[in-house]
Amino acid sequence: MKKSGLLFYICILLSKFTFAQLGFEIRQKVGFLAAHHAGMAHIPKQLAVATELSYLKRLSGDRVWQKSYRQPVVGSTLFIGSVGNNDILGHYVGVYGFAELPIIKYKKYRMDWKFSTGLGYTNKPYDPVTNPKNVAIGSHLNALMCFALKQTFGFRNSGITLAMDMTHFSNGAFKVPNRGINLPYLSLGFQHYFQGNSSSTHKGDFEKDAAYRLKPDPKPNFLTYQQWQLSLNGIFTCKETMPIGGKKYPVYAGSISLRRYGSQKSGVEVNLDVFSKQALMNYEPMVSKTQLDILQLGISAAYILPFDRFNFVFGSGFYIRDLYRADGPMYIRLGCRYYLTKNISAVFGLKTHYAKADYLEFGLSYHLIKLKK
Repeated sequence: MKKSGLLFYICILLSKFTFAQLGFEIRQKVGFLAAHHAGMAHIPKQLAVATELSYLKRLSGDRVWQKSYRQPVVGSTLFIGSVGNNDILGHYVGVYGFAELPIIKYKKYRMDWKFSTGLGYTNKPYDPVTNPKNVAIGSHLNALMCFALKQTFGFRNSGITLAMDMTHFSNGAFKVPNRGINLPYLSLGFQHYFQGNSSSTHKGDFEKDAAYRLKPDPKPNFLTYQQWQLSLNGIFTCKETMPIGGKKYPVYAGSISLRRYGSQKSGVEVNLDVFSKQALMNYEPMVSKTQLDILQLGISAAYILPFDRFNFVFGSGFYIRDLYRADGPMYIRLGCRYYLTKNISAVFGLKTHYAKADYLEFGLSYHLIKLKK
């Protein structure tokens, strides 16, 4: 689970401290626990209330990909709050890295799509003696994801923000029980950017697009666009299955990917996936199985959101071979990729079946076609 914190540090590495405007934001959030499974119907009892304190960095466009996204905002957030039942679920503290991409920018108004991921900690996970009713979370440490639609109304160097977001906590079936926690929130915030930054065209005001004085990129982007790329991907992880207290099983997975970046802001890929989940050996234990019997094959497609070396990946697929169909015919994969070199990238993600987490993914990709500048 500690490896999921890699996403937080990568978001910080999205920019270097040159030509950027720095600021902070404080936000109050109110929401509720969405009981997405019948077994969680007894848990929601209270409003979910949280406070977030964020470090903001508005990129000024000194690189080509920053220009394409029209001055995005990146940063990190400290989350402190409740999630709908203080007695059973306790309180949560989390840290995540994020990116905010402009959808609409007009004068002092801005609407952004925000996505983020990091780590969360709870003081009350499942315990068979002291907390047996917590069927949502089985571990202290969990992955944290947040997707939001955010509006900003600016004045001088500051702004009032309104947002709707979905916040998710889960350990990816690393330890059961793990129904996961889904929290729709509404929030109100205040942000402020500090004066005197070299990227501030109008001393911190929310500039018009036509007024941006963005510097041309002194270096070409790392990725190459309008070119197909063939890759081999390998995943290793482990997961725990019911009943509670059972053993952890290794998961081996791999894929062959054909990928193309159509522009500096988007890409697509198709994958032939192979999964070997050793936990399936324990599924219907009266039936004898071989390693070939539990082998699953799938075909998936994904949309890629590139930030030069760092990519967010959103995909889904279906099994073309799955003898036992323990989790249904479809699967979803969310995650990220970071290019360590031209030929090698690190992979982190979450594989799910609808709202049920299957496992966390940790792996490497080897790109057979070299990226050229």
